[in-house]
Amino acid sequence: MFTTTNPATEQTLATYEFLTDAQLEATLEAAARAQRSWRDEPVAERSALLRSIAARLRDDREPLAQLITQEMGKPIREARSEVEKSAVTLDYYADNGADILAFEQIPTQAQCSGVRFDPLGVVLAIMPWNYPLWQFFRFAAPALIAGNAALLKHAANVAGCAERIMAVLADAGVPEGLVGNLMIDTPTIERVIADRRVAAVTLTGSTRVGAIVAAQAGSVLKKQVLELGGSDPFIVLADADLEAAATVAVKARFTASGQSCVNAKRFIVVDKVADEFVRLFVDRASELVVGDPTDETTDVGPLARADLRDAVADQVRLSIEAGAEVALGGEPLPGPGYFYRPTILDRVPRTAPAACEETFGPAAAVIRVADEDEAIQVANDTDYGLGASLWTQDRSRAEILTSRIEAGAVFVNAQVASDARLPFGGIKRSGYGRELSGYGLREFANIKTIWID
Repeated sequence: MFTTTNPATEQTLATYEFLTDAQLEATLEAAARAQRSWRDEPVAERSALLRSIAARLRDDREPLAQLITQEMGKPIREARSEVEKSAVTLDYYADNGADILAFEQIPTQAQCSGVRFDPLGVVLAIMPWNYPLWQFFRFAAPALIAGNAALLKHAANVAGCAERIMAVLADAGVPEGLVGNLMIDTPTIERVIADRRVAAVTLTGSTRVGAIVAAQAGSVLKKQVLELGGSDPFIVLADADLEAAATVAVKARFTASGQSCVNAKRFIVVDKVADEFVRLFVDRASELVVGDPTDETTDVGPLARADLRDAVADQVRLSIEAGAEVALGGEPLPGPGYFYRPTILDRVPRTAPAACEETFGPAAAVIRVADEDEAIQVANDTDYGLGASLWTQDRSRAEILTSRIEAGAVFVNAQVASDARLPFGGIKRSGYGRELSGYGLREFANIKTIWID
C-alpha cells in the first residue's frame, strides 16, 4: 500500500492499494492488445490525440498544479509551469512527429533503400517524484507518437499524480489500455520488466536504482533509456558577466528546492572573480522566500520527504567539518514540514560531500580554482555527466571549452534545461540514451533497414 504525505505539513493525504496479480495481468494484456491497434493508426491520428491531451492538461492546469504542490511540495508557480511544459512537449511531437518518423531514403544500388521507424511495443516507464507530470509526458509524447503503448510505474509519494494523469488521458480520448498505471511494489518491477509483452524500459531516478533496473532489463535483453543523477558544474570564468551569472545561479540551484537532476550543484569559480561572485550569489539567494508552497510568493518549498531533508543536512554538516565555509543558511527550518534553508557553502574542498556527491536539495557548493584549465579539470572530476553551464563573454573560447567538458549538454551563459526540440540525457553514471527531440523519439523505435530490388 502507498501512503502520500504533504511535505509542507507532514499530514497524510491518501492511501493507495497495490494491484493484485490479476489486475496486473489484465493491465499488461490490455496494453499489448491496445498497442497492436495503435501501431496501425496513421501518424496524423496519433498527432490529433497528443493535441487533445495537451488541451486537457491546459484545461486542468490549476487542479493538476495544486496536486503536484500537495504531494511533493513544489511551489505553486513552478507547478503550473510544469503542467504547461508538458503540454508544450505534446504539441511539439504532434507538430513534428510525422517528419521525424518519415521514411529516410538512403541511395544504394537497390531500387529503393533506406530506414523506416516502427514502434517497439509496450514500454515501461519508471518515473520519479520531482516532476511528476513532466517526467511522464516527456517520455509518453514521443513514445505514443511512435506507436508504442506505455506503462507508468510512478514514485510512491506522487501516487495521486499518477491517478490524475490516467484521468487526463481518459478524458482526452486515449484508447483503453494504451497507457496503464502500475501501482506495484518494488519487487514486482523485475517481473514486469521480464514479461514478454514489455519491449523496453525507461527510468529517471538515482544512479543506484538505474544500475539495478539496467541489470534486470539487460538480463532479458530489453532496450533501456536511463536518465540518472547529476552533479552539474556551473563554471564561472574570469571574464564572465558576474551579475548575470549570479542571477541565473540562484535559479539554477534553487529551482524545485534544488531537487532536479539538472540543477547546478558545483559552482566552480576562477579565483580572480570568486569573492565578487559569491557576494552577488549570496545577495540574490538571500531574497528567496521559503515557506508554504501554495503561497504565490514562495520561491522555495519543502523537500519532498524527511529523509531527503536529512540527507542534505548531513552533506552540509560533513562538508563544513571538511573545511567548507557557510556563506548563507546551513540548517533546517524549525517547525512542521521538511524545509531546509537555502544554503551556499564557499571554499568547499574537492573531497567534501557537497563537492563529490549529488546534492538533492537547496545547498550550493562554491569551489575556487586558479584558471580555466583547472576549472575544466574540476568540472570533469566527477562520476556524473548530465549537464554543465559555462560562463564567459568570449564566444571563441566558449566553443573550444564546450568540447572539453564531459557532459550530455553544455549551456553557455545560460541555465541547463530540457527542451522538447533538443536531445536530453547524460554520460558516465548519469545514464545513457536520450529523451526529447527526434533522437528521443527514435530511442523507442525499431530502426528498420528496407531494401527493395
